[in-house]
Amino acid sequence: METTPPQLPSKIDLAIIGAGPHSLTFITHLLQKRPKMKGRFLVFDPSGRWLSRWQQQFAALDIPHLRSPAVHHPDPNPFALRKFAQSRPQELFPPYDLPGTRLFEDLCNDVIHRWDLQDLVVPAKVTRLEPLHQGFRLWLEDGDSILAKRVILATNNSQLQIPDWVNHIASEYPQDKLCHSQQVDLRQLHLAGERVLIVGGGLTSGHLAVGAMTRGAKVQLMIRRQLQAKLFDAEPGWLGPKYLKAFFAESDYQQRSQMIQQARNGGSVTPAMAMQLRRSVRAGHGRIDEYCQIVAAQWLDNHWQVKCNDDSEYECDRIWLSTGSKFDVQAEPLLQEVLNAYPIPVVNGLPILDTCLRWPGCELFLMGGLAALQIGPTARNLSGARMASEKIVPAIIKPSVVLPHPKTA
Repeated sequence: METTPPQLPSKIDLAIIGAGPHSLTFITHLLQKRPKMKGRFLVFDPSGRWLSRWQQQFAALDIPHLRSPAVHHPDPNPFALRKFAQSRPQELFPPYDLPGTRLFEDLCNDVIHRWDLQDLVVPAKVTRLEPLHQGFRLWLEDGDSILAKRVILATNNSQLQIPDWVNHIASEYPQDKLCHSQQVDLRQLHLAGERVLIVGGGLTSGHLAVGAMTRGAKVQLMIRRQLQAKLFDAEPGWLGPKYLKAFFAESDYQQRSQMIQQARNGGSVTPAMAMQLRRSVRAGHGRIDEYCQIVAAQWLDNHWQVKCNDDSEYECDRIWLSTGSKFDVQAEPLLQEVLNAYPIPVVNGLPILDTCLRWPGCELFLMGGLAALQIGPTARNLSGARMASEKIVPAIIKPSVVLPHPKTA
């Protein structure tokens, strides 16, 4: 879907960095409350298109449907997806009407057209966010820059978690033979007869395992604990007052950080995925090693030799690290100058924002995993995008909304 990118003005009221589901959710919520804001903001994304990174990740891993139920999507009307799916009921998967990938993508395209958002994405990468006395200067990769009174960072970027043993591999090895799950694209691989070792027990490792087996590989799934089967990556109680009431009542942010980690509790697969994996193991296509961790790996004679903490040894042709990622505000390049100009407390990588998700001292708002201390464990998910939008929109349409500093909130 080719569209004409907007001409770049010298300054705008609001700049939104990132064109993913969080950004799209925020804009529909903003325009629902204040249609006149149209024309006062632009979205910046290197692809120049809505949802390009999301589409790439889902396609690369052959993901058939989302893990979030049908009520979670970028349209402000929670029933929009069900209504949209009326003629396509077979694309809603049990047990909670999980939308198929194509269905969700089509709904998002429908939202983009209905709200007339096709031409809002500037095909430019923001490389630097410079805080000014009032507002920000956004520096773009081509050397251009633009002034913005307010900025929303909606990239949901996180840092890849790479296990220690990777840094201790002494031998040279081909880069495609050991990579993080985010660098794997199943569509480009022919794996017939290959032995693939996948490290990690989350849903991504499940998709990778199924995708590799479908392409003829023998797969070994290595998990540092037992394979956990859960419908969602955090209990549904975290979507409403059931758990969030106690979370927001907790004024100790160290405690909040622990609550987030306990709620997400490492990686888990859905019960359906667990069943599919166990069936594949029984059919002889792979194996699952629980309570097992790699301590050393060596690239020898065109394959990996891997040693584990229980002294067992394996050989394989590829290793994929499905070891997740971590949100860390201090490791986000775009936020370095903001951190220097407006130092704020950070707890386990997460910044303490005000209750509008505003960075204290300036007009920068954060969405996604970096806002978890104010949103809860589902901050990075689609439900988190809606919760973040509901907090940020009032501060954008009424800039006079001044909130107490989070320490006293």
